[in-house]
Amino acid sequence: MDLEEFRNRLEKQLAKNNRKFIFDEEKSSLRVEHTGLNKGLDLDLNKLLAKNDTDHEKALEEAAMFIDASFEAMERNVVIQGKEKNIYPVLRSTSFPTETKDGKALLFSEHTAETRIYYALDLGDAYTMLEEETVNREGFSNEQMKELALFNVRQLPNEYKTDEVAGNTFYFINSNDGYDASRLLHETFIKEMDAKVTGDTAIAVPHQDVMIIADIQNDAGYDVLGQMTFRFFNNGRIPVTALPFLYEDGGLEPIFILARKKPEN
Repeated sequence: MDLEEFRNRLEKQLAKNNRKFIFDEEKSSLRVEHTGLNKGLDLDLNKLLAKNDTDHEKALEEAAMFIDASFEAMERNVVIQGKEKNIYPVLRSTSFPTETKDGKALLFSEHTAETRIYYALDLGDAYTMLEEETVNREGFSNEQMKELALFNVRQLPNEYKTDEVAGNTFYFINSNDGYDASRLLHETFIKEMDAKVTGDTAIAVPHQDVMIIADIQNDAGYDVLGQMTFRFFNNGRIPVTALPFLYEDGGLEPIFILARKKPEN
């Protein structure tokens, strides 16, 4: 399936009375606008095709589900009262906008040189980013909302899978609940994992649905982590950062890894 056919089929699948499509030929991106809400979402069609290069039907299905769930979330009135347990922090890159397209400020906190923390209300099949105006209108302060989100992320289970490559151990948190990268903000969990590590502790959050904690014992470990992080970053639906972090004394320092050779498995 080429890009034009993919675009046409996606538009047909998403077509509704309140939808408008704008195609950017230069960027190969499709903007889907909700005319009733005056809001829209952008899809990188090349990335969608590359992500599922052997199963374009799956790419179509995932894109349509993402758009439908996102617009459904936008259509609901955002009410926080009584839903405090559904507030979570989400990590995004520092290039992510700090306000909506109609100029409303999103609730966020600075984090690292590569990442920023936003705050979201979980609606079940999707979540919506919280705006400062909504938070304050409901009688909450910005700080109260941030504390609630950090408390809630600490209540999530922290199951992980382990893999060992060239003497280095990698722990993968990949529960697909939308908040895998957010677990980086669970300080107690990160400190517990750091205590297990006997070499250097490195952490990567390439996209929102995975966090990698690495026990780096040698140069090959850095090579593996760098390649792994870059691959996850390129394939993730919502990328965060392609740079891993070195975790030391409770702080995170972005590290650029220049691979010397392809590590042997």
